Amino acid sequence: MSSLLIQNGTIFDPSQNIERRADLLLRDGKVAAIGENLGPADQTIDAKGCYVTPGLIDVHVHFREPGDEEEETIASGAAAAVAGGFTTICCMPNTKPPLDNEGQIEFILRESQRVGLANVYPVGAITKGREGKELAEIGSMHERGAVAFSDDGVGVNDVSVMRKALQYSKMFDTVLMQHCEDHALGGGAMHAGVVSTTLGLGGIPAEAEQLMIARDCLLNRTIGCRYHVQHISTAWSVELIRQAKRDGQKVTAEVSPHHLLLTDECCRSYDTNFKMNPPLRTAADVTACIEGVKDGTIDILATDHAPHLAEEKELEFQYAPFGIIGLECALPLYLKALVEPGHISWMKLIEMMTIGGAKIVKLAKGTLAIGADADVTIIDPNLHWKIQPDHFAGKSRNCPFTDWRVRGRAVATVVGGKIKWQLQKTMHES
Repeated sequence: MSSLLIQNGTIFDPSQNIERRADLLLRDGKVAAIGENLGPADQTIDAKGCYVTPGLIDVHVHFREPGDEEEETIASGAAAAVAGGFTTICCMPNTKPPLDNEGQIEFILRESQRVGLANVYPVGAITKGREGKELAEIGSMHERGAVAFSDDGVGVNDVSVMRKALQYSKMFDTVLMQHCEDHALGGGAMHAGVVSTTLGLGGIPAEAEQLMIARDCLLNRTIGCRYHVQHISTAWSVELIRQAKRDGQKVTAEVSPHHLLLTDECCRSYDTNFKMNPPLRTAADVTACIEGVKDGTIDILATDHAPHLAEEKELEFQYAPFGIIGLECALPLYLKALVEPGHISWMKLIEMMTIGGAKIVKLAKGTLAIGADADVTIIDPNLHWKIQPDHFAGKSRNCPFTDWRVRGRAVATVVGGKIKWQLQKTMHES
């Protein structure tokens, strides 16, 4: 039996409503005790001045393996995750080939175990080939370990197929994650509005997202599937989720850092690092998303980490791929958007980054309860540093936050009771 003692930190555990100075003892991969004078242990970490939290969870990342390993692999993505303080991540199925059968699900789980860094769980495709025409083998993928289902990157446009998907998800009590975008209104490169018109770029209207959310909530009223809206971005989308929750529907939603901090005005530079899907919206949409976080309409925070090669992002704006990386800088960006302005507390932030996501995908994670998996993140809330993607552990560098000065950072990440990453002094600047 191996043991690790984390001393002198302030423990934040929303799952148990714990916020206090205490030591944390991990033994044989599990949480053994919270209290005082818990030693000795095989290893000790001094967490003075730091917060000790359940391991951070991100239910929405893109690791490009299989198919685009030059952009990201399970190994490099897991390395990026632990460097950002994340111990558990759920990877989307838009790989080549897609994660649309049990063999692909098993591959992700085996590769995660082989790499031995963060816990990587696969999200299976809703439809075969992510083509939106025929349901994939949801039952067999669920049995093999798929924690959710999504065609992320595209929405399921066919109403009949979507209705069947909701029914199957209900049958297996799994969560269906929808990329909400009506294809008939898509095809643009950025948010449809004054800025896109000025720049001469095709637009993606807010209605493309809102129509699919409204349609799915209407379909799901009598089905009752656990339905999750990915990367919400518009004011009316937030209102639609708010109303669905008032009606008692089993609906949840996530928001990403860029939709809390950036607007379509950023695209005036034609910098493709500001190109993502859903696109950056207006300042009013940002305000609405923040309000959705504050009042609980938006349940969790998720990065939508989407690596791309530099040469792809160097294409003209309309031809460059959508997506940015986010795992290694998400925590301070959430702090900047939500905690520093006083919108939510540290406890609420940790809830949205741990137990909230664990509940949605039904993983026994996100808690420091006695006997729980020993996944822990140690955070220095006052560490000032500059975001420098060239120093990131992941393979890609497509980040719109380069050179931003931020505060707060994970300084150690523990997975299964073992230290998987620690911040070196040379890795940050004050």
